[in-house]
Amino acid sequence: MTTDVIVVGAGPTGLMLACELALAGVRPLIVERRPEPQRDSRALTLHPRSVELMDLRGLAPRFLAAGTTMPGWHFAGLRTRLDFTALDSRHAYTLFIAQARTEALLAERAGELGVEILRGHETVDVRQDAAGVEVEIRGPGGRRTLRAAYAVGCDGGRSLVRTAAGIGFPGTDETLTGVLGDFETLDRANPGLQRAQARGVLVAPLEDGATRLVYLDPARMRVSSREPVTLEEFRTSLTDICGSDCGIGRPRWLSRFGNASRVAERYRAGRILLAGDAAHIHFPAGGQGLNTGLQDAANLGWRLAAEVNGWAPPGLLDGYDAERRPVGAAVVENTEVQTLLAELLLVPRYAGPGAALRRMLDEFLNVSEVNRNLAAQVSALGTAYPARHPDADPLEGRRMPDVGLTAAGSSAGRVYELAGRGRFLLLDFAGDEALPPAVAAGWSGRVEAVAVTEWDPHRELAGAAEVLVRPDGHVAWASRTGDTAVRRAERTRALTAWAGAPGTGS
Repeated sequence: MTTDVIVVGAGPTGLMLACELALAGVRPLIVERRPEPQRDSRALTLHPRSVELMDLRGLAPRFLAAGTTMPGWHFAGLRTRLDFTALDSRHAYTLFIAQARTEALLAERAGELGVEILRGHETVDVRQDAAGVEVEIRGPGGRRTLRAAYAVGCDGGRSLVRTAAGIGFPGTDETLTGVLGDFETLDRANPGLQRAQARGVLVAPLEDGATRLVYLDPARMRVSSREPVTLEEFRTSLTDICGSDCGIGRPRWLSRFGNASRVAERYRAGRILLAGDAAHIHFPAGGQGLNTGLQDAANLGWRLAAEVNGWAPPGLLDGYDAERRPVGAAVVENTEVQTLLAELLLVPRYAGPGAALRRMLDEFLNVSEVNRNLAAQVSALGTAYPARHPDADPLEGRRMPDVGLTAAGSSAGRVYELAGRGRFLLLDFAGDEALPPAVAAGWSGRVEAVAVTEWDPHRELAGAAEVLVRPDGHVAWASRTGDTAVRRAERTRALTAWAGAPGTGS
């Protein structure tokens, strides 16, 4: 099989990206060094925007059936929770679902789309020339070289792809580490368990009956993340923190993690691109890492597919770095703040002021506007990309509201239901039934046009005449003018700028 894009890494980011590419008619190949899917799960959550992305592709029911929803989340472990239900989304909750389960569901979808996953093969080198990339891999049969038009490194914080591309990874080194352990048995009647939760130990039940404990031990928080965790250390730390080992039994998995924070200097070097942890790493405060990687993949997939399919307008692929690298930097900054708030309680000289600061922030989070703003950041529902022009409509760059609507000649539905094929979606709220065939004639296979006859009221759509929605669910262009000729000219410019010249697609 001819490969268009080689994706290095079969974690959530790599799998999501491969699905997006395959949906757009591109032939991806995933290369993964592990011979089997990862059993242990570092991440345990999907935040609202990630669930919305699954909804955009018709996958939300699968994920919701495999997880448990919670109406909010925490910020730095403060008592006052972030209220996701105050946000404008049909999925205003955190979905508690193990990373291994997320990967399994995405791998299932990749299989349905015909994506090949080459497991048990380590990438040892990546080279590029003007016409494509060569990825050298090593597996059970020895070394061989694969060739494709592009390669994307989704291979984690120590990304070989990033190093081979010569992309710098500036940031701060590790200064603090935490520890997690998954235990098959736990004495839930042990009084130490309640004390542990009161003293900052995360206690999280896993879907298969095991329990995860996560803590920061003041006496051991400077230990390198490369040092293995032992059961003896785990018991000792728990006893020091809360006076009991909480009755933990045999561990399934013990791991140490650090707060090194870095963002790649660029997300693209020619025909090599980065996504997920290969592009940004940080302390796992707030569970934002996996989610940011999924959103990277959703932003990159349609752009890269447009380039491979030959209709991408100038600058479209470079827009990935322009939009997502600032988001990666903002997530790193957000998690650094959360880490500092936790660390202040662990350093004796700052324990008093640190506790006072946390009480103050708890009070701030009780202010609805403050809570909503921070909830929008952590959930990624507040992510908005810069508009192309200063006088652009306020909708441009923002998430498209998933309003209910009725299209001419069809039954009622939702915006996200219309976006399942991963194409641009042009919504005409003026109900012009001549528009869909006209757009199809020029941008066939790239844009789906819908004449909307009825729709649910929404403040952001008030007065909108047309909206062009990108494949990742963000608004590319919107118009509120009632002048049909002006709107027609604006529409043509917008379609050409985003979906390429008419007649060039397939």
